[in-house]
Amino acid sequence: MSVVNLDEKGRLCAPGSRIPVRPDRLSEHLARLLRIPDRATDLYVYVHGWQTEPGSAVRSASRLLRRARELAAARPELYPGLSGVYRPWCVVVCWPSSSLPTLAGYRRIRDRAHAMSAPGTGHAPHVLGHLLGYLDTERANPADPRVLANRYGQYLHLIGHSFGGRFLCEAVQWAADPFRGPRVLGWSTAADSLRPFTVDSALVFQMAAPRNSFDEMFPALFPHDGMAAAPLRGPLTLTHSRWDRATGFWHLRAEAAPGIGHSGVGTAPVPQYSTPLLAVDEPYAPDVLDHRIVNVDAGWRYRGGRTRRLSLTGAHSDFHHPESAHLLLSLSALSR
Repeated sequence: MSVVNLDEKGRLCAPGSRIPVRPDRLSEHLARLLRIPDRATDLYVYVHGWQTEPGSAVRSASRLLRRARELAAARPELYPGLSGVYRPWCVVVCWPSSSLPTLAGYRRIRDRAHAMSAPGTGHAPHVLGHLLGYLDTERANPADPRVLANRYGQYLHLIGHSFGGRFLCEAVQWAADPFRGPRVLGWSTAADSLRPFTVDSALVFQMAAPRNSFDEMFPALFPHDGMAAAPLRGPLTLTHSRWDRATGFWHLRAEAAPGIGHSGVGTAPVPQYSTPLLAVDEPYAPDVLDHRIVNVDAGWRYRGGRTRRLSLTGAHSDFHHPESAHLLLSLSALSR
């Protein structure tokens, strides 16, 4: 596991330093910082959400992927696409997300997340675009027939929580734009027709964004203007729970409407599919997750525990359950 640190403007900082890396040195810095293990089967980029310190973000990603490894080993029949082999590796993207647990604090981090990822002012999409491009360039190509039967075929997945989902969506959309983004992601070309897009799946837990964001903020993630292709090769899967007070109570007061993490996606430029979060002994059928947008109702599991009535954010961070690892692992398996 590796860690990438961003400052309040979304600029990449060297480990143990607050000095940002120069934009023209991003690729060079990432090459020194990241070493993708040859034996890894799945590469993950994890971006945390509100009220999360770097150490907590690393523990969160480690806990989720540890449970996924345990499930893959204990119940291989539920994930036939893995062929009994699953070795995840993760890059954790950390950013300053702490504030007072108040309406003013929520708005502060909301505004910071927007400023960090806004085109023209924020650097986060540029940095994450280079990160995704580096991982895509360095990984073994799982879509290449010469590699598919080889143990070194590697798949690339995105995981976000809360505001971290905004970063990921903005980064993929920005990097896919040939007029704005860096030429680092392997989009469709005549020379690389076997792998037109880099991201095999994207999973966002309790996204802190307006319900109509995919119509208004991220429309380029999906086919448009007659194009049959899109930056996300696999599904964009988003969980929601009515017990999420951060994207319900706080988002309602900050945005005058509940967020995706509370009520699911509203309008979108592509058809959506809805399904409940499944128990770990229930397999996800391919036709359940094989959609552009998948809304997963996790209200029966993400409830905030015994202290939810006292918690200011409710079930917003209550996604560390075996069922979450089951969903993540199923997306990874079905990407094959």
